[in-house]
Amino acid sequence: MSRTEELPDGYNHLSAPANAESAMPIPPLPPHLANTNKMSIDEMAADLKKSPFFMTSIDDAADEDNVEMEAIRALMYEGTRAEVAEGFREQGNEMAKAKKWTDGKEFYTKGLIALRVERKEEDPKGEEEEKRETTVKEACLVNRALCHLELKNFRSCTLDCQSVLALAPSNVKAHYRLALALLALQKLPDAIFACAAGLAYHPNNSALVALHARISSQISAAEALSNKRLEEEKRRKKEAETLIAAIKLRKIATRATEKPPDLEDASICLVPDPLALATSTLTFPLLLLYPLHAQSDFIKSFGEEQSISRHLEYLLPLPWDEKQEYSHNSVEAYMETKEGGLLKWGKKVPLLKVLSGGKVEVVDGIVRASLLPKLRAEGWIQEMKKRKK
Repeated sequence: MSRTEELPDGYNHLSAPANAESAMPIPPLPPHLANTNKMSIDEMAADLKKSPFFMTSIDDAADEDNVEMEAIRALMYEGTRAEVAEGFREQGNEMAKAKKWTDGKEFYTKGLIALRVERKEEDPKGEEEEKRETTVKEACLVNRALCHLELKNFRSCTLDCQSVLALAPSNVKAHYRLALALLALQKLPDAIFACAAGLAYHPNNSALVALHARISSQISAAEALSNKRLEEEKRRKKEAETLIAAIKLRKIATRATEKPPDLEDASICLVPDPLALATSTLTFPLLLLYPLHAQSDFIKSFGEEQSISRHLEYLLPLPWDEKQEYSHNSVEAYMETKEGGLLKWGKKVPLLKVLSGGKVEVVDGIVRASLLPKLRAEGWIQEMKKRKK
């Protein structure tokens, strides 16, 4: 049977228990409530009363900078909902004239809040009063939309304009500001639709006409750019297909690895016309290695009809060749075959003759060749064969 134990006087449930190791940890409070640990019960109650939900008197928030409470307080002491809202609208207009857009937005917001507060019993009622409130609401919304537009709060501007148009579908300012905000958001189809909707009510409004022309121009430019990109993409695709066909036609073996090197703008190309399969020739990036000296040269565009001899004319002599082992007549070129063997590349033999037939692979779009002094070539060949074994 359970036993009820009376707690001693002054017991604090927040204090640590005697057995701290077995006690459940108390989770920390959110940052905005962190200070409540230092408050007394009376201080906590006073703090709660500053929130509209817990207020027992409008004066509880007298010292608080609270937009909603300021609107409610004004409503209680200064007149009907429409009158208070109208007062805030006028203050907002003064701020807007001074281009104080943030202050103006706040006054228009206060006006809209005042219109949502419950009417006092003595306030006038009926169709006329509702019409007056609707007129003030429309003005506060459309003017707040202007503030949002100037503050670049384009999404908020569109929401206020749509609210205005729900009340007054012909409001020219709402149509114009909605179109401007949508244009700023680059929602061009929506912007032109908003402009056209306004022109349906106000066909001769010069601002709407000019904005419609401006949006139409941007749409045309966007469509032209889109079409250009589409054509470029089609051309690139056609060029790639033509290049593949040219390589297959010449029976050149190619292979791609998982991590190809960055060649920047160097690539296999058909020149001069990438789309002319019959009349253009292939050019390849070629990496010329000097394996005995751990050096290399990169030839960005090596034509299929060209021989290594043509390029040696400007590559030799080599700046690092202190012993002068590399001269046009004293070097030999080799390529590695797919099977791992070596193929001698005669200095006057065109590149295509070496590549066609598929014995030599073009890996990752690069042709690789090794250049060696004749006197040391045999030793290098034997070393390569040992490595293969």
